[in-house]
Amino acid sequence: MFTNTRTVSVVQVGSDPFDSDAAIAKFGDWLAKAKAQGSELAVFPEAFIGGYPKGVDFGVRVGSRDDAGRELFRLYADNAVTLDDARFEKMRDAVADNGVACVTGVIEKRGGTLYCSTFSFEKDGSLLGVHRKLMPTAMERLIWGMGDGNDLPIMDSEAGRLVSAICWENYMPLMRSHYYVHNPDFYCVSTVDDRPVWAPSMQMIALESRSFVLSACQYMTRADISLGADQYDAIQGNTPETVLISGGSCIISPMGEMLAGPVFGEETLLSATIDLNDRTRGQFDMDNAGHYTRPDVFDFAVRKPTKS
Repeated sequence: MFTNTRTVSVVQVGSDPFDSDAAIAKFGDWLAKAKAQGSELAVFPEAFIGGYPKGVDFGVRVGSRDDAGRELFRLYADNAVTLDDARFEKMRDAVADNGVACVTGVIEKRGGTLYCSTFSFEKDGSLLGVHRKLMPTAMERLIWGMGDGNDLPIMDSEAGRLVSAICWENYMPLMRSHYYVHNPDFYCVSTVDDRPVWAPSMQMIALESRSFVLSACQYMTRADISLGADQYDAIQGNTPETVLISGGSCIISPMGEMLAGPVFGEETLLSATIDLNDRTRGQFDMDNAGHYTRPDVFDFAVRKPTKS
């Protein structure tokens, strides 16, 4: 049987929302671990660089914001990444040093606004594309702006064709449909959703897309956060061992089979050796952008605003 194999990985690890430099060092360390596994592609969690401030409210009530919350936001924003700063260059260097293509969650700053983004890199450290979360979920809208139709890149890497979807964007059927039209080899998910129901959602997307789904979630404890309880009072608790995000990362085949994970309760690197030809075998009876669709019945469009 003809095969087209490669090894791919998902990284389950947490980071400090207030120490991006430490997160970038950790990023390089885990890329090295993926390289040691022979991986050609690694997916990191949502907000891995820049952090996910789980459990705090930034002092917001309907109709009011307090000074302590504004200061916490300042500290958070100071750790965001721009596409022309030294942190971004360190990320590129880490990728190039290890020769592993990757998709990683980043808190990105553009002007005065933060975005929950993913940066995707080729093995040589060149930037393949930036995806900005279209719809921050619930209270995330207090701290992050919304992406638009220009922030949905289709990326061709040496490992294969990639798309990126962040956390609950995966529950947006029309966004998934946009990606399916472009026939990705790897549907890359960066998330902090650690519920047991997440893995079945990823299995459904694998079946629907006939792509390999790589879902990476943080595992983060209160000890990962450098600020004390006087500044960062997590609703889950402030003892060092308190789990804020418990993981659940996984790798799934185009037929919905769990190839690795889900794993909870620990930092880990999950890897799988896959055969890209399994995508074509799956498309024999399911191609949601081709023979298993009805364009005469349904119409679909993506609006991309004109950039000034």
